[in-house]
Amino acid sequence: MKIKRLAALSIIMSLSITCISQNSLDILYLSGRYGFPQSYENTYNGEASEFGTSLSLTVPVPISQNTIWYNSLNHFYFSVDGDPNIPVTEINPITLNGFILRTGLYQKFGDGKGIQLLFAPRFMTDFKNADGNCFQLGGVFMYENVFSKQLTMSFGAMFNQELFGPYVVPIVNLSWQLSEKWYIKGLLPVTLKINYLVNENLTIGFSHFGLVTSYYLGDEKFKGDYIERQCIDLSLFARQKLFGNFYLEGKAGRTFGRGYKQFAGDQKVDFSLPLIGFGDERIVKNVAFKDGFFIDMGIVYNIKLPE
Repeated sequence: MKIKRLAALSIIMSLSITCISQNSLDILYLSGRYGFPQSYENTYNGEASEFGTSLSLTVPVPISQNTIWYNSLNHFYFSVDGDPNIPVTEINPITLNGFILRTGLYQKFGDGKGIQLLFAPRFMTDFKNADGNCFQLGGVFMYENVFSKQLTMSFGAMFNQELFGPYVVPIVNLSWQLSEKWYIKGLLPVTLKINYLVNENLTIGFSHFGLVTSYYLGDEKFKGDYIERQCIDLSLFARQKLFGNFYLEGKAGRTFGRGYKQFAGDQKVDFSLPLIGFGDERIVKNVAFKDGFFIDMGIVYNIKLPE
């Protein structure tokens, strides 16, 4: 068994990592985010500011030449300080923690074909009386096709039993080397990075990130309510090598469609796709604050892989 070859194969099925080039793998990514204060859409005269952190750890385990057991753990933290006049029936400040595990099989069949089958449970909470209500079950299935040395694509879907109901996202995993300097990587419609390699130490480009998540509120005064967070982040980024395998990555951009919507626990939808909710008659309890600019700074531990 050739371990180097197995490590290289693991790039293809990287569902939650960001690569600096076609021949490298982000093992660890830790970042902090600050959203500049924004006014509310109505009712309140104050402003809300957003802070968050993100941690991603990726550990692919080779089993055989064509088989890898993939493991990825993500933690998201979001905090929103809002207007002091918000009533006690609405959460303020907002403090949310999300843990997403992806673990499962990547199987290569030959002729550039393969599948990815992952179990993806979540623990989404405000850490107040956290219990079984915070757990959500999910999974990912993808079919892979290597079109050429420059282009690999996978097609499939992600499913998660959100607190608002079943949620399915059709996905396309893309790895496309356009030229020696330009390449695109992403798990559409969740992530996308258009990269330009300035030199071996610096990469710049455009980043897209959009993910819908839901969090159980265990605080007794909210009686089992949940928060549905949704946001699309569009930004410019730069990644600079610091030393060894460590890199500094900075982003600056703007949010679109950002929301921390609070719903009663019995408010559900029949079925959801991105941007579409079937049987959605829910009533939002809180008032949204407007989109705005954000900055994000992170440290990356990246390993080079052989050609």
